Amino acid sequence: MAFSSPRQVHTVQLAQGPVQYVDIGDGPVLLFVHGILVNGEMWRKVYPPLAAYFRCVVLTLPLGGHAAAMRPDADLTPPGLAKLIDHFMATLNLNDVTIIGCDTGGALSQLVAVNHPERLARLVLTNCDAYDDFPPTVLKPFQIAFRVPGCASFAGLLFRLRPVQRLLYRLLAHAPLEPQVGEGYFRGFIQHRAVRHDARKVVVGVSNRYTVDAARHFPEFGKPVLIAWGQDDRNFRPHLGERLAQAFPYSRLEPINNSKTLVSEDQPEILTALIADFMHEPALA
Repeated sequence: MAFSSPRQVHTVQLAQGPVQYVDIGDGPVLLFVHGILVNGEMWRKVYPPLAAYFRCVVLTLPLGGHAAAMRPDADLTPPGLAKLIDHFMATLNLNDVTIIGCDTGGALSQLVAVNHPERLARLVLTNCDAYDDFPPTVLKPFQIAFRVPGCASFAGLLFRLRPVQRLLYRLLAHAPLEPQVGEGYFRGFIQHRAVRHDARKVVVGVSNRYTVDAARHFPEFGKPVLIAWGQDDRNFRPHLGERLAQAFPYSRLEPINNSKTLVSEDQPEILTALIADFMHEPALA
């Protein structure tokens, strides 16, 4: 993972394979979960200021932006990835965790919240897959194409092109893709067949049956939830954030203007302030 300023990257060996993460700060734990074809660097504008008050653990999951491939038999379906996140928290002995998810990572955070809630204290969702929108329209062509043998390798050739990287990123953010950040996002996919294999497994395994089933259990999640939703997003439109906010019993919705999917890129200061305020609200009895 290529961070824009020096931060120590740790690696933990899980049953599914090696997982990289950054761990800085002290205090209540914030666990950041990213989306597909990026890595933990997508949170680089948000977690450093929060690390003055909280312990910030920034995962890089095997979603195509990772550098170290998983075991060939690793379960990379959405439930398998949610279990990986739960195993990660258990391995690091993380408790009373606030999990913060975006894009695919938001869908996985929902699955963790309903299937592995024991270590969670709060949930933060920015623009993400939910209900029937998993995958979103922008990912469906990849899901179809990746079923064709050799297509992931062809995508690896396309992703070498900076205009292709920028085009994909423009679907997710107003903010331009910084060259060094884009290089970190796509390097593993371009260079390593095993990483492409992981990404292919993830994309092909996505199904809205997982998010629809998770949504049935949202009323059972009796912990505080913050929905911070970019209002310019054509992948996950504002009504999806509103629906999520209505489904959780202890939630509040914060619309964020001038932001697409990646609120952490388009409005990082606003998102940072919302998370800090949310963490300082009294916990539920």
